[in-house]
Amino acid sequence: MKLEQICANFSYQCIKGSMDVEVQDIIYDSRKIKKGVMFVCLTGAVTDGHKYISEVVKKGVSVIVLEREKEALQVPDGITVLKVSSARKALAFMSAAFFHYPARKLVTVGVTGTNGKTTTTHIIKGILESVGKKVGLIGTNGAMIGEQKIPLKNTTPESYELHRLFAAMIEDGCQYVIMEVSSQGLKMDRTVGIIFDYGIFTNLSPDHIGPNEHANFAEYLECKSILFRQCKCGIVNMDDPNYDKILQNHTCHVKTFTTNSVEKTDRNIDLMVSYIEPINENGKLGMHFYINGLISGDMRIYIPGKFSVYNALAAMLTCHLIGISDIEIQKGLEKIQVKGRLEFLPISRGYTMLIDYAHNRKSTENVLSALLEYHPNHLICVYGCGGNRSKLRRFDMGEITGRMADLCVLTCDNPRNEEISDINADIKVGIKKSKGNYVEIDDRKKAIEWSILKAKQGDIILLLGKGHEDYQEVKGVKFHFDEREVVREILRDIDEKISM
Repeated sequence: MKLEQICANFSYQCIKGSMDVEVQDIIYDSRKIKKGVMFVCLTGAVTDGHKYISEVVKKGVSVIVLEREKEALQVPDGITVLKVSSARKALAFMSAAFFHYPARKLVTVGVTGTNGKTTTTHIIKGILESVGKKVGLIGTNGAMIGEQKIPLKNTTPESYELHRLFAAMIEDGCQYVIMEVSSQGLKMDRTVGIIFDYGIFTNLSPDHIGPNEHANFAEYLECKSILFRQCKCGIVNMDDPNYDKILQNHTCHVKTFTTNSVEKTDRNIDLMVSYIEPINENGKLGMHFYINGLISGDMRIYIPGKFSVYNALAAMLTCHLIGISDIEIQKGLEKIQVKGRLEFLPISRGYTMLIDYAHNRKSTENVLSALLEYHPNHLICVYGCGGNRSKLRRFDMGEITGRMADLCVLTCDNPRNEEISDINADIKVGIKKSKGNYVEIDDRKKAIEWSILKAKQGDIILLLGKGHEDYQEVKGVKFHFDEREVVREILRDIDEKISM
């Protein structure tokens, strides 16, 4: 594609060379440079693309996009140089053009919030697919295009990868794309230029605040709010105390949902819940609730916890606005199971086993609160914490599980370059603060096996932290470890021993 076409929708200054040059590809990683491509000098927390200009020149780059004009002095004649105010924004606009504006050819749904993004995207996808729609998905669990699963480095990929995925979805016949829009993705301009058909706000609590993420909660909130200046219709949880701040300066038409319909009878709410109860059907946990507003009727979702009702409301309201009937929404909702999000393992042994990705204070507290509503005989948590990550998270996890669970089984969860014993020592600080009970079994498979052998009728075993992940990262190496497979192996071995 000609450079002039790629740069049609943003401001730039051509300070060297010609715009009449053919661009084979757009690259922002100097290691991937080949002859005839454009190199975009991105600046970030870890590195600065301007440092690699001399390297990409030697590799035969055709175009360089940069932010600092003085860096152009090292570029020889014959290479086009464009100066822009923001390389990240330029990359987003150029990527959209390079892939022929694929987002415009899809119904786009973006979901933002601290918790619930993954589950909400999967619920929407599941409902749409239940009525024969072809749907692409992008988020924490990776990208899905038909049967193809593509691992992603970030929840919201860099803009070039994002538009490439959109184009691949269209090629595969997708009509919709449902994606998680992270605060980092918004902050780093990965979605600039996309006008989502629907933007969803789930909830907000302090998270991702630190040197390489957000400076403070105010910045975190502001970044989340960007989505509602980039969508046509905003779908917002009115029960969250920050909903009005999220909508500050919004440019979209707003639709709302709530579980507190009695308290908000004076408000114009689009979807309300009048009744909620937990259900347990032979160890399969879920929620039964009645809704009214734009959709009315009895609903069931087989994911436990009130937060699952919130996620369902966001998804149902979105699907209604898309044009799916109430009965089709109801049927689709009952089939939903999200990998690694309070995922039920059908073990049929008198107790319940669930897998969940919760690995911070708020999400763990939410999950445990939800499970305690089912009044388990004992609640057993099997978990660890990630190595080379915040120690505060370990103290928090220990304190919350020590207070809310009957037993904590401390084990391995991506120790990376740390020792498991050191990580668990930090967790125990929190457990001892809450005077909880614990055992330590470093090998995660053995920890799960121990819990299964100890489980009694009516117990709930919760495998925390891994969720959708199918690996353990130890000393720089990722080893295959899928808890679903591990549980099946353990149960098979137990049955073989019993039958001998």
